[in-house]
Amino acid sequence: MPRAVRFDEYGGVDVLRVEEVERPSPGPGQVLVEVRAAGINPGEAAIREGRLHEMFPATFPSGQGSDLAGVVAETGEGVGGFAAGDEVLGFSEQRASHADFVVVEAGNLIMRPPGIPWEVAGSLFVVGATAYAAVRAVAPGPGDTVIVSGAAGGVGSLTVQLARHTGATVIGLASEANHPWLTDHGVIPVTYGEGVADRIRAASGGSVDAFIDTFGADYVELAVELGVAPDRIDTIINYAAAQKYGVKTEANAAGASSDVLAELARLIDQGTLELPIARTYPLDQVREAFRELEQRHTRGKIVLKP
Repeated sequence: MPRAVRFDEYGGVDVLRVEEVERPSPGPGQVLVEVRAAGINPGEAAIREGRLHEMFPATFPSGQGSDLAGVVAETGEGVGGFAAGDEVLGFSEQRASHADFVVVEAGNLIMRPPGIPWEVAGSLFVVGATAYAAVRAVAPGPGDTVIVSGAAGGVGSLTVQLARHTGATVIGLASEANHPWLTDHGVIPVTYGEGVADRIRAASGGSVDAFIDTFGADYVELAVELGVAPDRIDTIINYAAAQKYGVKTEANAAGASSDVLAELARLIDQGTLELPIARTYPLDQVREAFRELEQRHTRGKIVLKP
């Protein structure tokens, strides 16, 4: 029987289990996808822990997962453009992609370009839409200097590249182990931690125009300290600081569309955008995958492969 990740209560990774389930059936306008890869994301851990209960309450038993790539197994009534055997990528809005099979709205899928590996295709949507929206929110361009915190993470690694594509100078905050990767992608690396404000001033020549925070902590405060205008600061995680300082919080919801996904997939297929894959895990090792994710030290994405 097909398997799916489930949890019955809020908690740590130990509440996650993989259980046998009935094979789902697509309804009108829906597509059943046999999953080949599904990315995992910090937001899913936050939902499972109950930290986002006010915004995204769970109904138990709950599944999880949005990102996915796989092969069309069946189409529902009225679906055009997809047929059994098609290779697709996209997203589920039902917290259901960490599974062998998932039902997806047809409008949330695109064809998988041949140049995109399964693990990249299956982990692109959440981080890609988030990075796209965050860069658009601060509107960088030639002559601007943009700072990105968490610059080598899943969202950050795409954010620095998309910001560079605008012609801006990009400074990425990351551990020294990730500096060579950032340099190879045209980003000026700066080590985070004590004294980071002075290091940024030195690297930027004293002028910073925009700041994208993909990590949290005190980075909104740092952006304000550096003199960045609130309308050119975007955080995808620190909502309390955003409210306090009046900065933007444009993230996945602001970029969530199949059109954005198709544009990102095109850039990856062309080789002008890279989504690093830190590690893949089989579905039955979902707990181990989230344990690694929650250390917050990976470069790029961690992916489940059913």
